[in-house]
Amino acid sequence: MTRHRSKTVATWLAITLGTLGAHRFYLHGRGDLLGWLHPLVTAAGLLGILRMRNLGQDDLQAWALIPVFGLMLAQAMLHAIVYGLTPDEKWAARHNPGQPVRATAWAPVIGVILALLVGGAALMGTIAFGGQKFFEWQLQQGR
Repeated sequence: MTRHRSKTVATWLAITLGTLGAHRFYLHGRGDLLGWLHPLVTAAGLLGILRMRNLGQDDLQAWALIPVFGLMLAQAMLHAIVYGLTPDEKWAARHNPGQPVRATAWAPVIGVILALLVGGAALMGTIAFGGQKFFEWQLQQGR
């Protein structure tokens, strides 16, 4: 018999460690290829942040990599929202087949609210940063 996969745990793993793929490992096991890609892509985004701190705002690689981190954060929050809003019956059928349905309380809903706040801020910041850097680059090319 497989172990029970909690909707609450999956939601909060996506919020706290989603950029590293913890929610995917929890749901699909250590053999999940997409789960292993999460830390690599997140590391690339963090490399962009480090490059900008060390080399300044004019580093093209940094401004190309920083939005990758923002998108990884936004996708982790999107997963948390989807997990938290999945009906208990559908969750049980997908992740706990053959086991009785366990009703969840308010913890996934609170997680969804937090994920909406963090994910919205991350996505808007990523769009604003990427757009600003793109238009600055366009202006530099026109000189």
